[in-house]
Amino acid sequence: MAFGIWLGVFVLLSVWPSVRCSDLPRGAIETVCRDRYLLVTTQLSFAGNEPRFEAVDADGVHPITKQYGSECGYMFSILPLPGHAELRASYFSCHTDNQDDEVFTFSFNLITIDANGGDATYSVNATCSLPLPWSPREVSCEENYMEVSVRGEVSGLPGTTADDWTAALAEAHSSATSTWQVMFQQEGQQLIPMSFSEARELGYVFHLTQGRLVFRSPYTPRSVMGSVSMINGSVVEVVHPILFSRQRWVVMMVDWIVACSTNEGMYDGVGLVWQTPTLLSPLVSGLSGLESIKISMGVDGQLLDEPITAERGYSLDISDTTVQISIPFNAAGGYRKSFVMGNMYHEVYVVHLYYEQIFLDDCGVETRLRLHRPMNTPLLIQHLSIINQTVLEDRVFTVYLGNLYYDVDLVAVTVNGHNFTILEATKSDLVITMVPQPNSNLHAYILRLPFEDAAVHKLYSPEGLLQFSMDINYTLVILPQEEPFYYLASVVAQFNDVFPPVFKGVCNEKSISFQMDHKPFDYLWEVGVGPYILTTNLAAKRGYIMQNDSKSLTLEVPLFSVGYTYKDINLKQFYGSFEIHSRLPKTLEVKSSLVKACLFQTTEVIVCSTEGVVTVVTDVTLAIPGAEPNGTFLLDSTCRPQETDDTRALFSFGLHTCGTRVQVDHQHVTYENEINVEYTSQSVNAPVKTRDTASVIIVRCVYPLSDLYKLFAYWRFDADSPGVGTILTRVPVKTFQPTFPPTTRRPLTSRQSLQLANEPT
Repeated sequence: MAFGIWLGVFVLLSVWPSVRCSDLPRGAIETVCRDRYLLVTTQLSFAGNEPRFEAVDADGVHPITKQYGSECGYMFSILPLPGHAELRASYFSCHTDNQDDEVFTFSFNLITIDANGGDATYSVNATCSLPLPWSPREVSCEENYMEVSVRGEVSGLPGTTADDWTAALAEAHSSATSTWQVMFQQEGQQLIPMSFSEARELGYVFHLTQGRLVFRSPYTPRSVMGSVSMINGSVVEVVHPILFSRQRWVVMMVDWIVACSTNEGMYDGVGLVWQTPTLLSPLVSGLSGLESIKISMGVDGQLLDEPITAERGYSLDISDTTVQISIPFNAAGGYRKSFVMGNMYHEVYVVHLYYEQIFLDDCGVETRLRLHRPMNTPLLIQHLSIINQTVLEDRVFTVYLGNLYYDVDLVAVTVNGHNFTILEATKSDLVITMVPQPNSNLHAYILRLPFEDAAVHKLYSPEGLLQFSMDINYTLVILPQEEPFYYLASVVAQFNDVFPPVFKGVCNEKSISFQMDHKPFDYLWEVGVGPYILTTNLAAKRGYIMQNDSKSLTLEVPLFSVGYTYKDINLKQFYGSFEIHSRLPKTLEVKSSLVKACLFQTTEVIVCSTEGVVTVVTDVTLAIPGAEPNGTFLLDSTCRPQETDDTRALFSFGLHTCGTRVQVDHQHVTYENEINVEYTSQSVNAPVKTRDTASVIIVRCVYPLSDLYKLFAYWRFDADSPGVGTILTRVPVKTFQPTFPPTTRRPLTSRQSLQLANEPT
């Protein structure tokens, strides 16, 4: 009779060990008895990447190689995804102790490489009692061999045509031997009898147990007597042996046919699909009423109940011609793994399908088919998802990186060239949070960073367009090998109608006041006075009056405070100007400014300009009551006032003219001149009046030495900032007093002009 054997697949399971080794790590080797085989697993973390097994019996040890395994009923595979190696040994494998087809005892050696590069051997022993009674006929399609066993008393094994039997019988009669021989029937070829030992050399094994006949065959190309055909769209491999023995005029014959669907399955973009014929025609030929009564599916060598398969999304579709099994991508029961190829994030999904089908013929004889089938997707590119979840009103970037599996970790990010490890991010404004993705076994990372952070790029245009941007380079690793790959993303947040702060200026009697109403993005600019940022410390030091609250900023700048410039000075009035501006913090580029010029009444004033010209208005009568201002002059008597009234004189002269004296120290350059006045005096002892000349006022300008580098380099006066001017008045002169006492300083708060340009802030 013909028996269908469907191609098998490696199984991934945890099993319980029966190992005699005192120093063996817990769980390093495990064994479990399945319906028709013993499963031995060993963890690769213990056994290394190249473990191997030997079968042990009374005759010695037998290395389980690829060829030997297919001949003797052993399937060994190394499975990197679950991280273990496994050996499946058929209950009818060559070196198994079989007691009445009920109890099976196995003995193996596991050989690994020790720390010194030598072999380490571990003994593995297990005994299995038959979990499920034998069916009259059972077939198994392993990954590397086909095996069929038949109950010994079953006779009359149909499965061939009358012509096949006629040809086989004629060949058997012509044989001169009475021992058992085998003929492999192949279409279009003459049958050639051979002994069991000759068949064994070709890889075919026939075995008689206490109650069953066993036949085992490799797949093509090693199965030289096999053939391949296409049935209902599936590739089927067939091996057709006929056993016979001639006893005088009687010929005893046993006809076997083994057929296995070798369909590898496919990935349809949604999941893995495997298909096989509902009935294999080599099995049906010559049989009457053979029908399929039950089909079950599972994974990892264990059948699953329908509620479980439905919960996982598996589907089993049965028609008159085909059986189709579909397993969704990444469904439970499979193994998924991430990979990196060319800095691309790839993945593969593997399922170890287990399939069972039960047939029944008209005589009630049951045939049970079991198969293992490994299926895997091609290497798929996994597309990550970037979602910009930023809410502009929050002024915080929120970036979602999703579609990451459990074996992928984020270890670092680079934001616009600023590097952050996950640990370093916790110490900064960068917040990275791992979150699960709903309704999946994926996870995601959410990155949050304020717009104001130094790592964020800011771009402003005069049209009022404000743009914040981040170029993010994610560094991710595949676990457990920590193989890195990188993912780039760019996000932008944009605002319209954003302009620098706007000031309003108001002239007061002795000051200028400024006001700025706050707007949401004022923090993007600095408010400055000259080269300095306007702070409460600077305002206090310079005598500004500043108030800053949530609604507005107000600044009152008293006349003659640092920062003023002056022009058109005469005895009646002059213009005082003060500039306040907003600028970008990084580039110091001024984006808006207001220069407020106000007309002030002139009393006394001194201005030391950057061009080296001093302008001074002073009341000479404070030194000599009754003195005539139009009679005043400087150290150079030819330098006379430009304008006078009853009490005041206005002088304007270059610092290198009019007899001006200069003194240099380590930090400053000081220029001085004197205002002299002619006056009339009378001695007590002599009633005759005389005209004398006296120095009554000292005019002084002080510049930082560092501001006058052009003076020494090019002999050209060009200061970086105005100098500090001071008017010094001597003690008033009495008409009876012929000489002057030492110089004293008059308070000149209202007479001082701009401070030093390099004044600390």
